[in-house]
Amino acid sequence: MDINLWSAFVLATSVLLVIPGPTVLTVISYSLANGRSAHVPLVAAIALGDCTSLSLSLLGLGPLLSTSAFWFNVVKIMGGLYLLWLGATLFRSGISTIALPSTPAPTTRWRLFFNTYLVTALNPKGIVFFVAFLPQFVNPAIDVTFQLWVLAVTFVLMAMANATVYATFAATARRILSSPRAQRHFKLAGGLLLSAAGVWALLARRAT
Repeated sequence: MDINLWSAFVLATSVLLVIPGPTVLTVISYSLANGRSAHVPLVAAIALGDCTSLSLSLLGLGPLLSTSAFWFNVVKIMGGLYLLWLGATLFRSGISTIALPSTPAPTTRWRLFFNTYLVTALNPKGIVFFVAFLPQFVNPAIDVTFQLWVLAVTFVLMAMANATVYATFAATARRILSSPRAQRHFKLAGGLLLSAAGVWALLARRAT
């Protein structure tokens, strides 16, 4: 696929993964409660959860975008508007703080895996986000389905690396995320990135 689009996707995904969300907070919480024994089931659960969400998104999205230039443009426009809305939401919430979950009691690896998988895979906002986000980095002149799966695999690998880092440095990460100043910076960066992706989608040359 287009190396420039892929590189832009990697950069955008890097910023988005760092922004604390339900999955990151779950990783930190369980890591503090269970220590190093939580790392493998946490990362495995996030990988499988992201694969589930991405597969649900792409099974319908790939064939649709491959066969119709009209629907490709519709998805790009609707996705761009959705990303702008997400960016505006982050800007508006920039002065608030994220409520970190209390550290749960130590639990078994299977229970930890199952709980984290559910948080990651069954978040409907995640599925909608993938539908809006991935097409912004696709060249309609090349095999669309192949490009979407390349982006999906890239995202899963990066999400696993991100989870590993947060799990390894859970105590430090928790202190950082507890800082209102850090949270404002996270949300500002995320809001700028999402808004930029939305503007990019709306201004990009339409496929014919």
